[in-house]
Amino acid sequence: MVSPAVSDRVWTVPNLLSMLRLLGVPLFLWLVLVPQADWWALLVLALAGLSDWLDGKIARAWNQTSRLGTVLDPLADRLYIFAALLGLVIRGIVPWWLMGILVLRDVLILGALPLLRHFGYGPLPVNFAGKAATLCLLYSFPLLFLAGYATIAADVARIIGWAFALWGTALYWWAGLLYAVQGLRLMAQTRRDEGADRTGGPRAVGDSDPVRGHAQDRPGPAAPATADGDPGAAAEGADRPIRPDQGRTGP
Repeated sequence: MVSPAVSDRVWTVPNLLSMLRLLGVPLFLWLVLVPQADWWALLVLALAGLSDWLDGKIARAWNQTSRLGTVLDPLADRLYIFAALLGLVIRGIVPWWLMGILVLRDVLILGALPLLRHFGYGPLPVNFAGKAATLCLLYSFPLLFLAGYATIAADVARIIGWAFALWGTALYWWAGLLYAVQGLRLMAQTRRDEGADRTGGPRAVGDSDPVRGHAQDRPGPAAPATADGDPGAAAEGADRPIRPDQGRTGP
């Protein structure tokens, strides 16, 4: 599948949907913590999930994939996860350790970005494990909110919600390990290419190049970047790490 061209456009329909989704984060948190209007909060969460699916579809159908979109889309997902976890923790529905485990993973990913940038790469594309983890966690939060009520349905929601939460947490860390492996391969390839340039030797060919990295790093059946949770769809964004110097002369 040929990936759509990634542009520098800002004002596109998918980007506007992502911005609206971001504006819903403080509204969601306020509904959870102040009036504790859980049903309205769940409606905001459902609309956010719908817009997440819709902006990916529109980006591909209308050829509006952009670099800004590759940043806004995962940022909105992470903020909703953080907001939902914070609300659940403050209200005593889930323990602090669950939030700590998930936040620690994101802190490590963010801490690796300056190192990637040093080697000429931007954020790595979202892989399928990461998208699946996000979906599992976002499915778990409404169920865990319902588990706070003293009903038989709440007991069932608690069991299913915790199953999604634990599975999502495991996938979230697995996706982080995949990012780490991909980043190490890209940095190793860059070092080899720079060494070849200094010594005048040939660059590695066939399974790698200085922009995309190894062939294993390129999106494939096991790790495409999907904007709508469909493993067969292309991402709303690049199919490779975005280098800061793209668009200029040179690689």
